[in-house]
Amino acid sequence: MRGSTAGLGDTLATGSRARSLLLKFADEVFGSLVVAPAVVTYWRGTWSLMDFYVLPKEPVNSGIAALVFGWGVNFFLCVFQTQLSKHIRLDKGRFTYYVLSRLYTYVAALACVGVWRGVRNLLDACTEGSALTVIYITAAATLLLAALRSLRNISAAPFAVLVDAPKDFFNVPTLFRTSSKETALYILDCLFSVTVIGSLVVVVWGGLWGLIDIYLYPDDPVKSCWMSLIVGYSMVFVTFSLQAPMRWVVARLQGAPRLVIADVYHFLSFASTVNVWRAVWGFLDIYFLPDSPLLSNWSCHVVSLALLILLNCSNSILVRGVYIDAEEPAGECVIFSCHYLRHFFQKERTERRKPLDLTKKREEASVPLGTPEEKV
Repeated sequence: MRGSTAGLGDTLATGSRARSLLLKFADEVFGSLVVAPAVVTYWRGTWSLMDFYVLPKEPVNSGIAALVFGWGVNFFLCVFQTQLSKHIRLDKGRFTYYVLSRLYTYVAALACVGVWRGVRNLLDACTEGSALTVIYITAAATLLLAALRSLRNISAAPFAVLVDAPKDFFNVPTLFRTSSKETALYILDCLFSVTVIGSLVVVVWGGLWGLIDIYLYPDDPVKSCWMSLIVGYSMVFVTFSLQAPMRWVVARLQGAPRLVIADVYHFLSFASTVNVWRAVWGFLDIYFLPDSPLLSNWSCHVVSLALLILLNCSNSILVRGVYIDAEEPAGECVIFSCHYLRHFFQKERTERRKPLDLTKKREEASVPLGTPEEKV
């Protein structure tokens, strides 16, 4: 007896949707519990190593040195991104590409940490621990980023998990999207994107982090870290849960309201990220080889980087490029770049389809054309 096919389409659609939701959830868990702690561990180790090796007794000069190094490297990588993409390619040798691309990530990561450490050291020197000053500076930097439609650049892991895919590996978007053929304007665009936008992002991060340090159990580091961890991951859960309704809302808005809602949502994700980072960083300071700080820092630096390279998402460490607020169509502008598992599943599916598509084309090509008599 032939069974009824009523509702079969709905069942398949439901199964596909369930699989999609499961992968989405797995990506969010992976980004939150694996990638984010690994990225924070790298940053903590590298930052502390710079504290130890770069003018350790002169924090301001140390910050300036790190800032100049970071700006110089980031500017170079931004200006010459086209040349790097042209000469370091997978088709020119897999091993060579792998080594050079990971070397690029390593140098770029050092530069990113250098810039952030430099700006943060100078910010600390300017504010001198004054909460009111920190609030004013942080608010000003936040408003400037919003005015430049660049507030979304404050996002980081777990809301930004980047796969080390060959496509666009060296791509560094600039604020004004100037073509490299317009040499003078392009160089100015790169310079502005690297120095101004990049520094404003650090100020916002450093400001909120500093305010949490000031107000959240400042005399009890352990309790402060636990509170940051609980608040941070609770907010991460809420933010990811709100993604679908936020996408629906933003898709139905236009102009300024759409931009404001998207920015508020990104700021919520940012606040949760800062708490998670602060908690992981603090726990490493407190519990991970506290009596051997140099060994602790080198271990964080090496092990976390190796893990992220093996997981093929070491570019999650980097802070590079300028992305425009709400530039994607409809509600896509509030979708976080957290597609690690989905990326590989999609890649596997594409690879499976290639032989089938090729076979189909061959079969179609082998079918003889009908003669006029046959058609009649």
